[in-house]
Amino acid sequence: MKLNIACPATGCQKVIEIDDEKKLQAVYDRRISQEVEGEELGDEFKGYVFRISGGNDKQGFPMKQGVLIQKRVRLLLRKGASCYRQRRKGERKRKSVRGCIVGSDLSVLNLVVVRKGENDIPGLTDTQVDKRLGPKRANNIRAMFSLSKEDDVRSYVVRREFKNKKGETVSKAPKIQRLVTPMKLQRKRRRKALKMRAREKGQKAEAAYQKLYQQRLKEAKERRASEISKRRSRQSKQNN
Repeated sequence: MKLNIACPATGCQKVIEIDDEKKLQAVYDRRISQEVEGEELGDEFKGYVFRISGGNDKQGFPMKQGVLIQKRVRLLLRKGASCYRQRRKGERKRKSVRGCIVGSDLSVLNLVVVRKGENDIPGLTDTQVDKRLGPKRANNIRAMFSLSKEDDVRSYVVRREFKNKKGETVSKAPKIQRLVTPMKLQRKRRRKALKMRAREKGQKAEAAYQKLYQQRLKEAKERRASEISKRRSRQSKQNN
């Protein structure tokens, strides 16, 4: 079985092949997201702790979290489910996935280093892979460079240089997200002013409507009272 070990701290990953069934007994019957002691896989991993993150069986079908079985099953999957990518809106598809319990039928098992051990693993923990892209959000840039709110974030953006098709050296930088600029504050004040203006206009319209409504009620009441008085005077005349 091949073990694909990834180290988030260094950004490296390494594939190690283990044929000894006694060592592989440490990962058998474990589930995705469970942790494994490195000593059980070999003396070179002493002190390490690995987390099982997934894998593939010998036919290439991926393991799926939540399927508590040690073989393949066919599930009806929809948008948002792992091991499936929707091609059309509202589409569902029945696909074969491998259960999340580790067994001997796996060809590759993915592991993630949770705790580093005493010795370095060559090609995994002794080298550092630089990140290709820097942070994009304004607060993440501030956290990366320990900036205050008064500092200009735009001068600290991580730029990358590369050569285009013409052979020219070009520098690119990401568009900063959630950046508070004077223009953004001005637009916010304008939106607030428009909202307050619309509220005042609605209140004035409501007051004018209520005034007219009360006036109409008063006129209707007076009209009804005059009709009643006319009817009573007419009846009294007829009685006399």
